[in-house]
Amino acid sequence: MDIQIPTLLLDGTVLSLLNKKDMYRYALTKTVQAQLPISESTMYPVLRRLKKHELLENYDEPYEGRMRRYYRITENGRQELQKITADWQQFRNAMDKLLVEGELENDE
Repeated sequence: MDIQIPTLLLDGTVLSLLNKKDMYRYALTKTVQAQLPISESTMYPVLRRLKKHELLENYDEPYEGRMRRYYRITENGRQELQKITADWQQFRNAMDKLLVEGELENDE
């Protein structure tokens, strides 16, 4: 896939995954990489941005003698996820009409 993934869609993807369960960065990255072509370094700025805007928070848990940082969605994050999901549906419907169905609103 040669399409650049917009920031908003990456944010929505991470929020959606965290809405299902808390995850650590590596697991988040691998889950996203299973479907989308992103590098491991892509996830750092996404997580920082979402935390800065209080859409997620983190906590540390012991794992095999060290601490592992987990992320969880906040209530603000759930509200933002709903907005992103609604915007995505509207955008997807419009793109399906143009790219898949070849329809125009005003047949000129």
